[in-house]
Amino acid sequence: MHLSRTPSALALAALLSLSPAAALASPASTAPPADFDTLVGLSAERLETAEAVAAAKWHTGSPVDDPAREEQVLEAAREQAERSATDPEHAAAVVRDQIEAHKTVQHTLHARWTVLPDRAPAEEPDLSEVRPELDRITSGLVRELAATERGRARADCPARLALSADRDARERGSDAVHTAALTRSLASVCV
Repeated sequence: MHLSRTPSALALAALLSLSPAAALASPASTAPPADFDTLVGLSAERLETAEAVAAAKWHTGSPVDDPAREEQVLEAAREQAERSATDPEHAAAVVRDQIEAHKTVQHTLHARWTVLPDRAPAEEPDLSEVRPELDRITSGLVRELAATERGRARADCPARLALSADRDARERGSDAVHTAALTRSLASVCV
């Protein structure tokens, strides 16, 4: 096949040669619509509290898993979702993913501190100061689920969400654990 050397023919040939992954990484698509930026940012912000929670539990010897507290958080998310006119069970699924991702970071930190005790935190954070922050973030997440409902139902939601998460992780300078946890925290966002 012979292609003319006109700019439009060369551009079309280049576009046709792109794989779907390369097309998603093209400069024109690296800035996803802002509809997921707040949601992703809140998820990342929630993960940033994991170190303080892990440190508090490390010092008290408390387990990372706290089913009673987790159920309180999930029930509060369901109630807020009802008030926000969004599906309470979907909101609970997203918040469950947030909790599981948060626990993954905590478990990783506890494993690290067990192997490298000199890296364990010297001070014990007060969970009564961290929990209101977690509650604020979770409330923000539920509000964002309601605000992004149409975008979360689009076929391109997973790709757009992934681009937003990748950009957020790069901007924050997230390590591999937090980057993987951020991806985990967003697993149920798209409908």
